[in-house]
Amino acid sequence: MGDLINVVLLGIIEGITEFLPISSTGHLLIAERWLGLRSDLFNIVIQAGAILAVCLIYRTRLYELATGWRDSETRAYLGKLTLAFLITAVLGLIAVKAGFSLPTEIGPVAWALIIGGIWMIVAEQVAARRPHSAHVTWTVAILVGIAQMVAGLFPGTSRSATTIFVALLAGTNDRSAATEFAFLVGIPTMFAASGYELVSEVQAGHAAHIDWPGVIVGFVVSTLVAFVAVKWLLRYIQSHRFTAFAVYRIIFGAALLLWIGG
Repeated sequence: MGDLINVVLLGIIEGITEFLPISSTGHLLIAERWLGLRSDLFNIVIQAGAILAVCLIYRTRLYELATGWRDSETRAYLGKLTLAFLITAVLGLIAVKAGFSLPTEIGPVAWALIIGGIWMIVAEQVAARRPHSAHVTWTVAILVGIAQMVAGLFPGTSRSATTIFVALLAGTNDRSAATEFAFLVGIPTMFAASGYELVSEVQAGHAAHIDWPGVIVGFVVSTLVAFVAVKWLLRYIQSHRFTAFAVYRIIFGAALLLWIGG
């Protein structure tokens, strides 16, 4: 029973933090210190649950993109999504071939949370001084693709925060438009990464030793919680800045530094 509760808690944490700009990897890394280490396969599957939730939320937009490709603006938007995804995929493969592995220490995560929080506050103030624009340029697409890769290498930075704020600084300073593009790019990127890791785990023979009931529970919980969290976020940013998330990151990061220092 205790392990089931831990699985549910990890699913809740993943669902809340995957698309909110506060770093899911960083939170899960820390949570597992108390709730028990999980297999890479478990983390991959519950992440896929959060991605599924975003697909459900953006189902109408995804349908429009899939069926409206004859429209020139739609084709251009699809092209920018594809470009951002390909940049991330190529850079990701290079990192894998180079043998890069994610750091697991709390210190770097704490600093990434703090620095990212400060950067979010400064970046949004800079973006607010520029003329309003909801247009996604090719430059934004390129930079978002690079930002996804950078965020994937450093737990605590947050993929959603990095991509949204790069878009804001690069010219798409409408919060809703920047968030939508970042989330839509994240769907194929994260599904591809999850699929790659899943195949690797199965080929390595790790799937035979997995607690599949626990994985399924974590997946369902992550999907439901992420659906609610993203729905709330999309409403919130229509009338609020990201400042509250930035302040949370700074406070949380500072608390972690004090904890490991003590």
